[in-house]
Amino acid sequence: QVQLVESGGGLVQPGGSLRLSCAASRIISNIYRMDWYRQAPGKQRELVASITNGGNTNYADSVKGRFTISRDTAKNTVYLQMNSLKPEDTAAYYCNKIPPVNWGQGTQVTVSS
Repeated sequence: QVQLVESGGGLVQPGGSLRLSCAASRIISNIYRMDWYRQAPGKQRELVASITNGGNTNYADSVKGRFTISRDTAKNTVYLQMNSLKPEDTAAYYCNKIPPVNWGQGTQVTVSS
């Protein structure tokens, strides 16, 4: 089973940017879809962005125009570029695939002045 490790989170001021990485333990080129999720304290985990092996992307309405998902098959890594960050983007961010595997540790993003 593929293992996924998230990284790149941190503390950033409103309006700032971060790039999250999701490193897979095996090749991702044949994985149909890779997703980024987030979970804020006291809230359910929500789907933020998806990318298929054909390069099709989808985003939650709350992040459209600000977040960009991409994949580098040579590095077996999926990225989430987050711009114009808002305090409501504060959450633990996780990646997963379709069909899903065990959740990783996630990476914490905190947007605060």
